[in-house]
Order: sequence, then C-alpha cells, then structure tokens
Amino acid sequence: MSSFAGTLFDLTDRVVLVTGGSRGLGREMAFAAARCGADVVIASRKYETCVATAEEITAETGRAAMPYGVHVGRWDELDGLVDAAYDRFGKVDVLINNAGMSPLYESLTSVSEKLFDSVMNLNFKGPFRLSALVGERMVADGGGSIINVSTSGSRRPDAHMLPYAASKAGLNALTEGFALAFGPTVRVNTLMPGPFLTDVSKAWDMEATVAGVQHFALKRLGNPPEIVGAALYLMSDASSYTSGSIIRVDGGMP
Repeated sequence: MSSFAGTLFDLTDRVVLVTGGSRGLGREMAFAAARCGADVVIASRKYETCVATAEEITAETGRAAMPYGVHVGRWDELDGLVDAAYDRFGKVDVLINNAGMSPLYESLTSVSEKLFDSVMNLNFKGPFRLSALVGERMVADGGGSIINVSTSGSRRPDAHMLPYAASKAGLNALTEGFALAFGPTVRVNTLMPGPFLTDVSKAWDMEATVAGVQHFALKRLGNPPEIVGAALYLMSDASSYTSGSIIRVDGGMP
C-alpha cells in the first residue's frame, strides 16, 4: 500500500514554485513538496526568511531549495522571479500562488484606496501575471499544475474582510479561465482553505473565531499540516483528471 501511495504522489525531480513560501501554509506546502522529491523555489517579500526556509528544506530533505525575494503584488518584479526559476532549474512543474494579505480595518469607510489596491495587487493581480508567465511555458513544455490558494471567505465574505474576500473570489474565477486557456496539458485548480492556525491567526479575536467554527462540521480551526494532503493531490499526478476545480479544506464550513 505504501509503495502505491508513494508512486501516486511522487514529485521526484519536479520543480515547485511557492509564493509566500517562507511561512504559514506556503511553508507547509513547500516542505511537503520537497519531502515527496521535488526541488522548490521559495518566493516571498522578505529574502532573509526565504533563505532560512530554503536552508531548512535542503537540510531535512536533501532537495535543492532556491530562495527568491520578490513582492508578488508588483507586476514588474514577476518576470525576474520566473526567469530566475527557469535559469536555475530549467522548468517549473508546479506553481502555487499562495502569497496573500488580509489587513485589518476599523470600518468599511476607513478602507483607503492604498489598502484596497495593495490587497488586490498581491492577491489577484500578481497571481494573474505569474499564471500567465509560467502557464505559457508549461504549455510549451508539455504540462504542469497551477494551484491558486483562495479562502473560504470568498464563498462566505463578512464585513471584516471584504477586499480580501473579493480578491480571492476573483482568483477563483481566474482558475476556471486559466484551466480552459492552458488545457488540456496544464491543470489549474483552486485550493480553498478555511481558518487555519497560522501567523495570521494571531491577530484574530480568538474567542469569537472559536465560537464561529462551532457551526462547522469539525467544530475547530485547522492546523497548518492539514493543508498538505489536498496540496499534494493537486501538485501530483493523483489529480490528473482535476482541473478548473475548487478543493475545499475548511473543516466542513456550512
């Protein structure tokens, strides 16, 4: 059984590029990919944390891990990221558009244009540009997988996260469009997490959050390693007939 599962989820010698890969769910997915045999590109705004994560991955798994400092919300920085990945590894087999932000605000009228644009740039515009750049090369190379990391809030938005929820709803739409644009050889899917206990959750009203998830089927928040199974499914050949889909990992959010 173990050899069958190992073959199904094998990523040996594949290259996985993860934005926002130095912490949170992105870090979990990068480590998981390397543990299954992939080389990884860790891209994030803080180069130092990318270096630290890359060194940890290589020390644990023996796989190559390339750190790259980039602001995914800045269109003109993304060509450099893609070129660097292809210069180092010659290909990208999996792109995980994970980088995102959900800033707090006091009221809807207090949301500034700068804040709104920053959220849209990082969560929506950047993934569009990266998917276009990498997806075309994947088509030319004969295949690949693009994973857009969305949020359950794109389905159930509330007043405290509207720019974030709207940007991720747009990302859901991009998934379906890119799946059609790059098919049949390149698969594009949405990975939709619910509330997870990552660095971001430290800013939450935890009492209210815990009370809220009592309506979920599993009645709890997610732990970061619990994203790995669905992520590996979408990265690997196990999902060979899955494209344009949304995979929910939200504890049974109603």
